[in-house]
Amino acid sequence: MNERVRTMPRGSTSPPAEAYDTALLDLDGVVYAGGEAVAHAVESLAGARARGMHLAYVTNNALRTPLSVAEHLTELGVPAVAEDVITSAQAVARLISEQLPGGSRVLVVGGEGLRVALRERGLVPVESAGDDPAAVVQGYGGPDLPWGRFAEACYAIAAGVPWFASNTDLTIPSARGIAPGNGAAVEVVRIATGAEPQVAGKPLPPMHRETILRTGAARPLVVGDRLDTDIEGAFNGDVDSILVLTGVTDAATLLAAAPRHRPVYVDADLRGLLVPQPEVVSSDGGFGCGSWRAAARGGELVLEGESDGAPMDGLRALCGAAWSHAGDGVCDLDAAKALARLGL
Repeated sequence: MNERVRTMPRGSTSPPAEAYDTALLDLDGVVYAGGEAVAHAVESLAGARARGMHLAYVTNNALRTPLSVAEHLTELGVPAVAEDVITSAQAVARLISEQLPGGSRVLVVGGEGLRVALRERGLVPVESAGDDPAAVVQGYGGPDLPWGRFAEACYAIAAGVPWFASNTDLTIPSARGIAPGNGAAVEVVRIATGAEPQVAGKPLPPMHRETILRTGAARPLVVGDRLDTDIEGAFNGDVDSILVLTGVTDAATLLAAAPRHRPVYVDADLRGLLVPQPEVVSSDGGFGCGSWRAAARGGELVLEGESDGAPMDGLRALCGAAWSHAGDGVCDLDAAKALARLGL
């Protein structure tokens, strides 16, 4: 088996806030959702900062500028400055600037975050395919992005202009539930043109490079809620990660994670940064964590233990059973009864 294939979550005798120098925190679904702070986020981040951990906010959402994100965080009780925020708009702007000369026009399908990032790199945002753009860039533009913006992108791409995308997240958390993300909008243009964009955001290398360049992190910990962006991005960058269950990933999806989507640590929310992470122990074909023991048996994942045991310990044990059973693949065992015992 590939040595990078994780078969169980790892334990940590020290709180992650003390074991890592920088937290690379996703925003949507981790720190806030729909503009409001996620439960326990404000106090947990204050605790991590007090322990000496540098907090950097790394988001695939290209709509807002780093300054506006920092101001929003500060309003929520999480003090931040623009330099603490790294966006996929910044990553894609750097990617474009490395392929086009300074002063090149770029057709923007998205929000102010993209325009500011392009100007930072000496590029000129334009609005129409008739403005003679040298590239098209597409990022999340919010729910009110006019349909005509997609048409402008298609006209330019059909004429041979290279196409870039800040990210391809299909969904984005909101206060009312899960909404379409930039990836859904990218699919509109892809279907209409048959073209493929160059993508900068998580989980791809341009975003990780942008993050390390801007933070100078020596021992970073990726903190996220999405397996296909946050956790895969950490895997691609060969850095550790912790998944929190406050966003789009639920327990059942975690158990079925492919190797590149398996986090190093698992916790319910950002309070996990402040406490040691329990160890999962393998013995006699099963996996124990706290008072729980999990195993793959008879086509399902079986969980044994006291009903008052910590649910997250039970989930960690189940991860060990599921991931070890799946190996290089994806676990297809029935976990419904086991998860119901944990209330997950």
